[in-house]
Amino acid sequence: MNDELQDETIQLLKACRKLEGSAAEALLNHLYAELKAVASRQLRGELPGHEWQTTDVVHEAFLKLMDQAQINCTDRAHFLALAATAMRRLLVDHARHRNRAKRGGDRHRVDLLINHIPAADSQQRIDVIALDEGLDKLAELNERQAKIVEMRYFSGMTIDETAAALDISPRTVKGDWRLARAWLKRYLDETTKT
Repeated sequence: MNDELQDETIQLLKACRKLEGSAAEALLNHLYAELKAVASRQLRGELPGHEWQTTDVVHEAFLKLMDQAQINCTDRAHFLALAATAMRRLLVDHARHRNRAKRGGDRHRVDLLINHIPAADSQQRIDVIALDEGLDKLAELNERQAKIVEMRYFSGMTIDETAAALDISPRTVKGDWRLARAWLKRYLDETTKT
């Protein structure tokens, strides 16, 4: 991303923090394509017939972020990471609601692609609620690893973007990413056995 776009994003984030007029709408327009890409990645694994569309997820997550008293983001990568987390929470809440509606029916499952959380083929299904619970538990053990998973998997950020956002080396991101994936795979394997 060129410096001019990054500067514009930072200015829009500052304006949103100050709750200036149309700053939120300008920020949404400025990052819309990237937010849609994040939402699309998250919806890719949803079961056929899922009623949410990419634009629905983008707008709901954006509204949640704007409802907060202040957006405490310093740059584009940080905002996209927060947006990805908000999108994940929306989809998890939706899955929980559907499970309640089914009165204990099967949990909602999503596909995870190769090179994502589990090192498995693209046919493997992961319980989105168990993944969310696993991420919460991982955050208790190692908050940085959990943030890396959110940035890499849910935001689709590269190793270098994640390193810059967290102010750590790319090598550290790679190591933590590998460890976090292994921990989450083990956690998910154990939860599916019970």
